[in-house]
Amino acid sequence: MHLLSVRRLTGKVRTLTEELVEKKKTLSAEAEEHKSKRNELNAQASQFAKERNELNMATRQYVEEAQKNKDLRDQANRDVQSLKEKRNELNDKANALHIEIEALRGNQGGAVPAPSSAAPHEKKPSAREILRQIDQLEEKQQTEPMSKEKENEIVDKIKQLKIDLKDQEVEHEQNKEVRSRLIEAREYRKQASAIHAEVTEKAELAQKHHDLMVECYRKADKSREGADVKHKQFVETQEAADVEHKKFIECQKQLRDYEKVINGMRTKQKKVKTVKENKSARKEAESIFNAFKSGEKLTTEDLLKLQRSKLI
Repeated sequence: MHLLSVRRLTGKVRTLTEELVEKKKTLSAEAEEHKSKRNELNAQASQFAKERNELNMATRQYVEEAQKNKDLRDQANRDVQSLKEKRNELNDKANALHIEIEALRGNQGGAVPAPSSAAPHEKKPSAREILRQIDQLEEKQQTEPMSKEKENEIVDKIKQLKIDLKDQEVEHEQNKEVRSRLIEAREYRKQASAIHAEVTEKAELAQKHHDLMVECYRKADKSREGADVKHKQFVETQEAADVEHKKFIECQKQLRDYEKVINGMRTKQKKVKTVKENKSARKEAESIFNAFKSGEKLTTEDLLKLQRSKLI
């Protein structure tokens, strides 16, 4: 190969190698960008997963708390039902005694003054009827939603009915047979009244736990919705991170390919350089040898050059 051709080949190899090195640098920067983006997205995905898990845990806690309040509400409602049965049983006994009292009064004859709440000449209700009205009003107070004003109105009416009942009892107590039954009926009503207070207390407790249960379920729904949002963000971010990872891996593969080509080019460049140096050394050695044949003196260095070129 002529020296000029060697020089041209060396120049082309060098230029191509430099171009490949520049492309490798650009590709390496791109790989680092994908890697950085992947790591950033993975960190975001981890945060979303953490927040999702926290919300899921909160949801479970709210549901557990709701279930506890539901159990307490149901127990309070069972207590209300049981207490109502006891209260009604006592009221029934009191009513039965009042029926007997009314029968005794009917046998004895005589009119009973109208209660204080009754209008003049108005037929007065019986004690049993008054008790029935009291029971109905108390049941209404416990079971029906109403304004504070309406509730106060019912409470006042119950108080007035109890005054009317007391008025009747005072008149009835003049008869010994009636009086003994009144005392017994009054005891039943006293016990029923105490149980009624428990019914009211348990009903309020049941409502309290019902409200707490509803609130816990509301919070559970809200935290569950939040967890669903975080899970969606986690999936989307993780998928984006996977895309960046694949791009990074592809860049790494291309970088290895570039490295192989560049190393090959450099090896070839070294070989061309060696050929070039050998030809130059050969030419110099031939010049020294010709000078030697012409009788010129050779230095030790000249002799070494001739020996390396294998001319001597």
